[in-house]
Amino acid sequence: MLTFADIVKQVESLPPLSQVMLQIEHLYNNGAENVNVIKLIRLIEKDATLTANVLKFVNDPKYGFSKKISSVSQAVTLLGTQIVYGIVTDYALHKILQADVSAYGVTNITFNDVCHLQSALVMQWYSVIDLRDAQFLTPLALIMEAGKIVISKEVARSNYTSAFRKALAKSKKIEDFELEMFDTTSYYVSALLFEHWNLNTTFVEVLKNLDFEQKGVSKRILALRDVLHVARTAVNLKEPLSYKSISEAAELVKQMGMSEETFFHVATRLKKTYEKSKGIA
Repeated sequence: MLTFADIVKQVESLPPLSQVMLQIEHLYNNGAENVNVIKLIRLIEKDATLTANVLKFVNDPKYGFSKKISSVSQAVTLLGTQIVYGIVTDYALHKILQADVSAYGVTNITFNDVCHLQSALVMQWYSVIDLRDAQFLTPLALIMEAGKIVISKEVARSNYTSAFRKALAKSKKIEDFELEMFDTTSYYVSALLFEHWNLNTTFVEVLKNLDFEQKGVSKRILALRDVLHVARTAVNLKEPLSYKSISEAAELVKQMGMSEETFFHVATRLKKTYEKSKGIA
């Protein structure tokens, strides 16, 4: 049986980030607002695949930009350094982890769509409420599911994939199932990943509090956590942007003292955009 200790051991055995990612991470040491943009652009352009990922992100219809962006400098200017940080980190994570989330009963394409939809939802909804926090959370929403890659790989390695899928299919919420199975959730594993690679410490703190509220945590961390909880409720692997999941997320928004109507409008608009891009009637 796979245990939390096995998962931690796997995280701790992961190799360091690439040299380019370490150089980019160094640029962010004093905060995203103090990044040398010219150096950031040059570092991204050194890696053709990373460049392609940045341009693919900014030109994805889910994010609602009207004009085609053809250069890294345009993308950085339009998205801002905080969101670019998330894209670069997402690229580094997938490169090292070699994503295979088949244990969760979905394809890598669907998993990637869910990650991008969570990010787009945070950007489009929460930027109207708090632009600064939305810019901080958008990249975190993009990469917060990374722990599922680690868990899926460990499940496959233990030859438990079939039983895991069957049990998961019967569960109502994935995080509750993970907690029952491993005494942790994939979001906490994501936090351990980011901690292992010395990534943004606030990212780590928010994710650690997503399912396990820590003592003495600040109100801001809890507020950021609540926004991510809304995003993962509306866009989850079982029912990404179904009317049921959107309605459940809208109720959470209402409990937070925000407009559920505004959220529902943004989420359903994103749902239509996504379905159109996938040719879903």
